Amino acid sequence: MSDYIPKWHRELGIFSKIKPLIILEGNVLDSYQYPKDGSTPKGSILRLPEYLHFYFKDMGYQNIIFYDSLRGFYNQCEEGYLERYANLTESSANQGFIKADFKSGSNNGASNIVRKALSQNREATVVIMDFASRYITSPENLDQSEVDSFTVLLQTSMDTKDVNTPDNGILKNLLVLIANKSNDIPAWFYLQNPNVKMITLSAPSKEEREALVNSPNFQSFFANDVYQEDSGYYNYHPDELDKVKDRFVALTEGFSFTEINGLRRLCKNERFRIKDFCDVVDLYKYGIRDNPWKNLDFEEITNAKADFEKRVKGQDYAITKTLDVIKRAITGMSGLQGSSHTRPKGVLFFAGPTGTGKTETAKTLAEILFGDESCCKRFDMSEYSQSHSDQKLLGAPPGYVGYEAGGQLTNTVKNNPFSILLFDEIEKAHPSVLDKFLQILEDGRMTDGQGNTVYFTETIIIFTSNLGIYTMNENGQREANVTSAMPYQEMSVRVREAIEDYFKLQLGRPEILNRIGENIVVFDYIRPEIAKLILNAQVNRIVNNLSAEKHIQTTVAEKAMNVLTEQALNNLQNGGRGIGNVVENLLINPLSRYLFDNQIFENANITIDNIDVNATPASLNCTRNE
Repeated sequence: MSDYIPKWHRELGIFSKIKPLIILEGNVLDSYQYPKDGSTPKGSILRLPEYLHFYFKDMGYQNIIFYDSLRGFYNQCEEGYLERYANLTESSANQGFIKADFKSGSNNGASNIVRKALSQNREATVVIMDFASRYITSPENLDQSEVDSFTVLLQTSMDTKDVNTPDNGILKNLLVLIANKSNDIPAWFYLQNPNVKMITLSAPSKEEREALVNSPNFQSFFANDVYQEDSGYYNYHPDELDKVKDRFVALTEGFSFTEINGLRRLCKNERFRIKDFCDVVDLYKYGIRDNPWKNLDFEEITNAKADFEKRVKGQDYAITKTLDVIKRAITGMSGLQGSSHTRPKGVLFFAGPTGTGKTETAKTLAEILFGDESCCKRFDMSEYSQSHSDQKLLGAPPGYVGYEAGGQLTNTVKNNPFSILLFDEIEKAHPSVLDKFLQILEDGRMTDGQGNTVYFTETIIIFTSNLGIYTMNENGQREANVTSAMPYQEMSVRVREAIEDYFKLQLGRPEILNRIGENIVVFDYIRPEIAKLILNAQVNRIVNNLSAEKHIQTTVAEKAMNVLTEQALNNLQNGGRGIGNVVENLLINPLSRYLFDNQIFENANITIDNIDVNATPASLNCTRNE
């Protein structure tokens, strides 16, 4: 079993010998694994107050007492401590408690009883004031009784005595306050007070989680019969068991011990095998036992490039780069060069001119991976351009309008944990919103306004941007940075350089670019030969749909097709979207008008001979065939 001792435990050991007042803040509502043999067995999982009881008992303290504003003074860990404390402070214990009001200024008030206990030198005493964040309404607006009570505690920290114990030498009487946050306590109480030491308890570190799974507690994650059946194999293959444990430790980054204990119960109740140990994390996070990433059709992924090319034309590099990221995610290679196993499955930054297939690529990817392009969840970042927009994404904090509704992004991920998140035109988002992406890209999780942790581990995050197409010259005027006349390689380099300049120099957020890494994918302009393919595809789709849905057989004559081609090639600045506009204006609208005016609603055969682009609006010359 690992002998790792948490940092806060070591700090407590150091400063309890020299500081009379210690404030514990942070992850104080969690449970902890006791790291040493003593008055409680090594490896025992204890809530923080219990942990502190046995910690100070092992140090040799004769009096260990707890206080909160509801119960008064008590010690429910072991018998005898309350009575000893009552004798020491000349107080009356009744039914396991010494009632004392925190705000009372009398000798029977909580602060004065604490002063009596800590200013004597007969018995080594530690008073642990639990739930200290709840003693007062607001640390900024104290009434006089609250000021007086904290002042007495402040005086107590200066008047505490050292006690010479027969077996453990000199011990310092201690006052320990347990608070969620230090600023829940009046700042004047601890700031510039040389008697105070603030110790922060964080979520269990990697070493603490390793100590847990390498202890006898590991067996408690499994039903007894399951563990007995599986452990025989792993006794002969310890390396494989180490891999299972290491992955579990990585996947539970950011989990509290309380949450890990929930995983333990869930794993046992659902009768997980040791080989499937890590799958319990998906069940806990998402409520599902089968991860869609594990059920992908590998043959379909192998042939995915052909599926892309049906919908996205002329973007060979972008498609290949996108598929590389997906294959890396599927094979479990994502993030292997880093320390986090909880990052999103993949991150892509799609850049390039408008209408070149960036959004269509994301939708196609969603359909290939998850069977439905609706699994691509799009966020228009122009809607998040204000400083408070992060509340729209993540949810308003308690007490603010919209708190109950939650955040648009966090709600989406909670409801669709296996999805593609498409952040369109990311450069239009406010910098405060961009800052939130740092934690998502690095840790794969975010806490919403309601305090719930949302996991992005199973998502693919795609940013799109038109950055680099235009830049500002020295006169502050917008000018083209790239043109369709440039070869793709030159255009790609220019766009990437402009993106780097934007994040590093203009925005001052190079760390965001670092999280994206080399996953910037520059889409090429729609070149003339590709434009013809897109045009043909759109026309064929219209012809096929008319035939299938209306039984109207439509032929587009060469002359009419030449008109469409000429107009499409004249509108390439808007990419594929511009070609779609040409088809809508010169084919769909006039064809709809022709069919309606001639009362052709089904079962017909027509030929579009020519298109008159000079007419207002454009019109068709058609022949109806018998």
